[in-house]
Amino acid sequence: MNYLLVGLGNIGPEYELTRHNIGFLTLDRLADKEGAAWKSDRLAFKSEFRHKGRTIHLIKPTTYMNLSGKAVNYWMKILTIPKENILVLVDDVAIPFEKLRMRPKGSAAGHNGLKNIEELCGGQDYPRLRMGIGDNFPKGRQVDYVLGRFTQEELDALPSILDKAISMALGFCTIGIDQTMTQFND
Repeated sequence: MNYLLVGLGNIGPEYELTRHNIGFLTLDRLADKEGAAWKSDRLAFKSEFRHKGRTIHLIKPTTYMNLSGKAVNYWMKILTIPKENILVLVDDVAIPFEKLRMRPKGSAAGHNGLKNIEELCGGQDYPRLRMGIGDNFPKGRQVDYVLGRFTQEELDALPSILDKAISMALGFCTIGIDQTMTQFND
């Protein structure tokens, strides 16, 4: 059985430790733990590994956040992975920092990366893991906050958050979305 884990973020060193790149950070940590190497491929950095009899493909789109759907659509078709076996890991300002919520479907909630995936992959019915980055910004400063770097306090908490997200992603691939949501959702 094949699965596709999609970490959303922006490429380039200026975005590396920004809140918007928490999806990239999670997949980087997962690939490291699995000893899986990244390679530059069509529209994405790609990696894969085997876990409990499943092949798990990882992509970090190189299209920038707002065009993430191009990479998701391409790899979904090339790898012939159905939408229900795709999990998109994405930052969410509507969820408090450190909280994680997996959903089988849902709206883009103003997130341009998710909007583009909806447009190019046929709707809102794809699983996602929303990773809370909080909303600790003044009115009108959301873009600066989202594209801003994590504070030291947030960086200190990040490893345990990423590890929980990895457990949820692997659970999605092995025990299924319903059991994973029951076990892990905050």
